[in-house]
Amino acid sequence: MRFVIRLHPYNEPFRIPFNHQHYLQGLIYRRIQRVNPDLSLRLHSPKAPKFFTYSLFMAEKREIDKDGLLGYKRGYFYFSTAVPEIAEAFITGLLQKPEVELWGEKFVLEEVKSIKEPTRLSGKRFVTLSPIAVTTKKIQFGKPRSYDLGPNEFEFYELIKENLQEKYVHIFGSSPPKDFEMKVLNAKPKRFEVKPGIFQVAWHLVFRAWGDEGLLRAGYLAGFGEKNSIGFGMVRVDDGGRT
Repeated sequence: MRFVIRLHPYNEPFRIPFNHQHYLQGLIYRRIQRVNPDLSLRLHSPKAPKFFTYSLFMAEKREIDKDGLLGYKRGYFYFSTAVPEIAEAFITGLLQKPEVELWGEKFVLEEVKSIKEPTRLSGKRFVTLSPIAVTTKKIQFGKPRSYDLGPNEFEFYELIKENLQEKYVHIFGSSPPKDFEMKVLNAKPKRFEVKPGIFQVAWHLVFRAWGDEGLLRAGYLAGFGEKNSIGFGMVRVDDGGRT
């Protein structure tokens, strides 16, 4: 299930900080908690699979000044999940309380629109709406430390495939297929501060993917790569702008 959420600002221009995913994460959790406290509690468990992702926050018209990105007209972002219960709680929570405050900027909910899913994904060209994060552990100074992988490293693709297979098992309840191939056409790294003092290098990508439709749909709905619930790994199908 996939939605575009459009927000009308109280003031123009409104600013969009570079590191803003945690504000959207907070909005999602608060609205879910408002409608379904039990679900919210389950999602807050560190080991619980989340199976939702969202895009970066965007503006219909924008410009960059010395303080960062400024937006005009409307702000919007995309939300996607493989779990109908999550979609129902979040969207209902938004509709029940349409006033939204993010990073000190105030908005009112203007529209929530459901987006039709593509019937076929294999062979399609994908574009990231939020960058893809993939991490591993490497020994540095005698200790295992987190290491952010990039598309120039073979393990990047292996871990994306393994992550998709894990999602597939939880979503579809059966053994995961092995048929998956990914070819990156364009890549741009970005470094985000996901928590105070904690940084993540993730990648905006244009890529093609082939393989089992269920495996690809798990990535389309719940995100490619890791840390989807904190704003990484959402993609759209590049077929003229539809997501």
